[in-house]
Amino acid sequence: MNICLFDIDGTLLSSGGAGKAAMEAALASEFGVPGSSDGVPYSGRTDRAIARDLFRLHQIDDSVENWRRFIATYLRLLPDCLADYQGRVMPGIGALLESLAQRNDVAVGLLTGNIRDGAKLKLGHYEIFHHFAFGGFGDHYFDRDEVAREALSETQRHLNGAVDVNRIWVIGDTPLDVRCARSIGARAVAVATGWHSLEQLQESRPDLLFADLSDPAPLLALW
Repeated sequence: MNICLFDIDGTLLSSGGAGKAAMEAALASEFGVPGSSDGVPYSGRTDRAIARDLFRLHQIDDSVENWRRFIATYLRLLPDCLADYQGRVMPGIGALLESLAQRNDVAVGLLTGNIRDGAKLKLGHYEIFHHFAFGGFGDHYFDRDEVAREALSETQRHLNGAVDVNRIWVIGDTPLDVRCARSIGARAVAVATGWHSLEQLQESRPDLLFADLSDPAPLLALW
């Protein structure tokens, strides 16, 4: 069995900035501070790590209760932000997911820094959530490698047993996606549909590198 673990933002879709806007609005709504996130990186990181840095930026205690307040408001605001911002599914993704759904030798999951409920809202908005039965998410982890380990555990649970990590393909748009693939011994597919160029992604030494997934034949030919 081959396993594809997809990143979301920059790989499956672009929300057009909706996720960041919802986080900034949640920060302002819950804590009464300007919703600025200047200097806080988002790309390739977990929602939990982003929230921690936003709290530090605005001198908010990074407590469990504040995290819960923040994320509840984020989830409440996210649907409207997704509707207001001009996002899209990335080139080739719809056709690739439909193709994988027809195969009985491939399992498709997620390896994303998004929290689980945020991932569901984003993917549901673009009508592709139904393709993903399991995954690792950014609800609890600051480090993307920890999400990778959760995704591996969930893959094993979903498939009822041991999994050959050499047949796991982590597909993402950042060097951090490549790094977290390596942390579990998986293969890495980098796609330059996010913030990183082909040249930048090549430096992280993925197993495969694409400008986009309009033609995934080089990946599919390996199975």
